[in-house]
Amino acid sequence: MATTLTGQSTTATIPSKDRIEPGSVNVSIGKFPPTASSDFSTSAGDIAAKLVAEFNEALSQKNAQVVSQLFLQHGYWRDHLALSWDFHTLIGRDKIASFLGQGIRLSQIELDYSSPVRAPHFGPIDGGLGEVKGVEFFVKFTTELGSGVGIARVAEESAGQWRFFLLSTTLSDLTGHERRIRHNRPIGVQHGADSRQHNWKEMRDAEKNFEGNEPQVVVIGAGQGGLSVAACLKMLGVETLVIDREERVGDNWRNRYRHLVLHDPLWMNHLPYLPFPSSWPVFIPKDKMGDFLEAYATLLDLNVWTKTSLVSSSWDDGTKQWSVTVERKQHDGTKETRTFRPHHVILATGHSGKKYFPSINGLDTFQGDVLCHSSEFKGARPNAQGKKAVVVGCCNSGHDISQDYYEQGYDVTMVQRSSTLVVSSETLVATLKELYDDDGPATEDADLCLLSLPSEIFKAVQIGVTRKFTHVDRELLEGLDRAGFKIDQGPDDGGIYIKYFQRGGGYYINVGTSKLIIDRKIRIKQGQEITRILPHGIEFADGSVLEADEIVFATGYQNMHSEAKSILGDAVTDRIGNVWGYDEEGELRSLCRPSGHPGFWYMGGNLLLCRYFSKLLALQIKAIEEGLNTRD
Repeated sequence: MATTLTGQSTTATIPSKDRIEPGSVNVSIGKFPPTASSDFSTSAGDIAAKLVAEFNEALSQKNAQVVSQLFLQHGYWRDHLALSWDFHTLIGRDKIASFLGQGIRLSQIELDYSSPVRAPHFGPIDGGLGEVKGVEFFVKFTTELGSGVGIARVAEESAGQWRFFLLSTTLSDLTGHERRIRHNRPIGVQHGADSRQHNWKEMRDAEKNFEGNEPQVVVIGAGQGGLSVAACLKMLGVETLVIDREERVGDNWRNRYRHLVLHDPLWMNHLPYLPFPSSWPVFIPKDKMGDFLEAYATLLDLNVWTKTSLVSSSWDDGTKQWSVTVERKQHDGTKETRTFRPHHVILATGHSGKKYFPSINGLDTFQGDVLCHSSEFKGARPNAQGKKAVVVGCCNSGHDISQDYYEQGYDVTMVQRSSTLVVSSETLVATLKELYDDDGPATEDADLCLLSLPSEIFKAVQIGVTRKFTHVDRELLEGLDRAGFKIDQGPDDGGIYIKYFQRGGGYYINVGTSKLIIDRKIRIKQGQEITRILPHGIEFADGSVLEADEIVFATGYQNMHSEAKSILGDAVTDRIGNVWGYDEEGELRSLCRPSGHPGFWYMGGNLLLCRYFSKLLALQIKAIEEGLNTRD
């Protein structure tokens, strides 16, 4: 059924889940604050206060049916840990009533007037879907176990009857176990209180080396995922060890190809508790990013062991502990082996798993100079005029590497086997400015606004956003088409973010390579599978041959599940469900939530997802450690 919303001079219809039509989607995510409307005679604050009072009265009675009736028939409640120890999107009154019937953990909500962005205001309430107007406001809430924040978007169902179109609730603190920040920060070492007392550095070295102590959590991988969750665990007082095979923290960025620069703007990429300096460039170079991660670990006192490999691991269902043996290379070249018994292992080796290198006949016959995966590519050799390079794969890495080759004088061909989503960097940044920009809302508010949208609404909005991208970038896309480069718009035309969530790749944010393709400076071989590698080239299914002195496979990575299997073995991964993609409620599967195996967690994604979900993963682990979350 569709829900009809009526105001004094506006009527709109929100399609139900199976009736979301691309044509009904507006491209805006919603401005902060949206433009006030004169269509409503009652103030936004009065409307919000009345509905909140009714909601709190129903909560006080623990009446699930009454609570559910305060939502539209097809209303949404998106909850991250306020109602349970998992992530849920509840759609419709019946689903909300059924879920709350198992117990109502929420105590009350209150309006947040701390800023104009958060205070009640009129405007779009559905991310642009159907252009529905209503009232939007931020809330603070308390539960039996803690407190948190959320966003409410409400609409007038009938004359004077305002109901929740959407309520999002995200837990941020556990009562009695508040984060060690601001007014709750530690005092520091009391110098001189005891002449035998160790100084700060001595104490920090002992802490980092776990002298006489055991980590409660072992994190595998010291990239943005591992460090962000370690920082959030640190703020909750959970003893955490991060291990990484690299020589230094940040080498996972430094060791990539020479010209790698983040394609997302800086404002989307801040890490928890330590944002980038205000003087930093909009697009961050890889080495600068690597240096920041190293500084991040140091400044936040994170316990990171580099040059450390996992030797073995096993889980005991009886004690609910891991046995984790690691081997650490010391400064003098010797190796130290330690065995820990943590309660939790977090796999944070990246969004994806092992590199995907296709099995192709003739790989061992190639006599050229370079044949490697993009993760191993260090950069094109300078002044290589006349050399022929072939790059297999057409996402961000494939484009960047092709441009690097071209700029060093190579004859470059990019092999595109299927299709690629392309959006210009300028268009993407301009669209994000309403949320992520120097003049935008606080990062936490922007995250909450973006991630409060249920996935079906987010996807519908992205269909409209993608149509806008296509219009703005029309000349670019038409030029690529003429050059033989095949374009797509993502699953169901849902655009770059839906493609990222569902596939983890398949797109290029244009920072220059597309122009080289359009001008035929980089050639395209499209739509043909590789049949074999020759001593000096590649043969394709259509019988054609490309000569090559160097071949780079920018073919991406396998799913994180494959990495878990290679590191932890079948005994663990056989109990773990799929990771990435959406579950039946529209929540990302397994990421930073129960994986199917007790004490095992996935942590990954881009910097925005790491920033938001690392706090939620840390809260779940802290709750288990304190006996508040007994779910296995």
